[in-house]
Amino acid sequence: MNQNQQYDVVIIGGGPAGLAAAVALARSLRSVVVIDAGEPRNAPAHGVHNFLTREGMPPAEVLAHGRREAEGYGVTFLDGRAVEAAREGNEFGVRIEDGTEVRGRRLLLTSGLIDELPDVPGLQRFWGSSVLHCPYCHGWEARGQRIGVVGRGAASLHQVLLFRQLSDDVTLFVHEMEPLSDEQTEQLAALGVQIIEGRVERLSDDGEQLRGVVLADGTEVEVDAVTVAPRFVARGALYEQLGGKLEPHPAGFGELIPIDPSGRTQVDGVWAAGNASDLGSMVVAAAGSGLTTAAQINADLAHEDTDLAVQRHRQPS
Repeated sequence: MNQNQQYDVVIIGGGPAGLAAAVALARSLRSVVVIDAGEPRNAPAHGVHNFLTREGMPPAEVLAHGRREAEGYGVTFLDGRAVEAAREGNEFGVRIEDGTEVRGRRLLLTSGLIDELPDVPGLQRFWGSSVLHCPYCHGWEARGQRIGVVGRGAASLHQVLLFRQLSDDVTLFVHEMEPLSDEQTEQLAALGVQIIEGRVERLSDDGEQLRGVVLADGTEVEVDAVTVAPRFVARGALYEQLGGKLEPHPAGFGELIPIDPSGRTQVDGVWAAGNASDLGSMVVAAAGSGLTTAAQINADLAHEDTDLAVQRHRQPS
């Protein structure tokens, strides 16, 4: 690659993790560029929750605030999708889809993840509004409503327990789940959770609002909200180009970029934060991981700067 712009750190992804990292690094006088494809995972949501001082704020507004803060410290932003990454000696070259190329001493991947939903018509349409997965992100808004859980493995039982805390009217649609054990059946009966066998064919609506869950036999059960457990897959194409491999989540929830406690990946010089490396990370936690990982990157660069200074000091004048 023929790079023409050089930075201390290239950050892939302008979500909460990437923005928090950019601010922290820039405040330490590091040169930073953030490459952002403009596809935030929570874009369909009406508001961000459990984020102190930002409660209920639309996701786009949260990102706009963060971007202004980062720009105030001199961070450069490039809008577009990063499509290629390669190691160039001790640096990394990154190419954006429009042909722009940059390089950096360190690469931070905060590109988030993709929510892979079951192939049920209607799930994608209402995703982030009346189709939910996280009780902490949207549960309060669904409190007291008729909630249907579309079964998709053990995670669905976990969802039933958490959403049952928010409503007395919770129905489990078994759909793709293995048969429930006697113990599980008893637990749900004790909680007053209705269990409906059979596959879900689609979600029904009135043209604007979710109306119900339609089974393969044509039966329709009216609900106000649906929860489903997506399969979470980190956006890891660049990581794989550099020789890294995504790893399965320990609980089987999807695939992530593996990191150590400092945020380092298995590829030297490459770090990751936010949902790319923590599939369950909510907005405030993603921002926190971006901050702490940025601190580790800055320390790593400081050690490298010191080693280079010593080498120059030892050279005869």
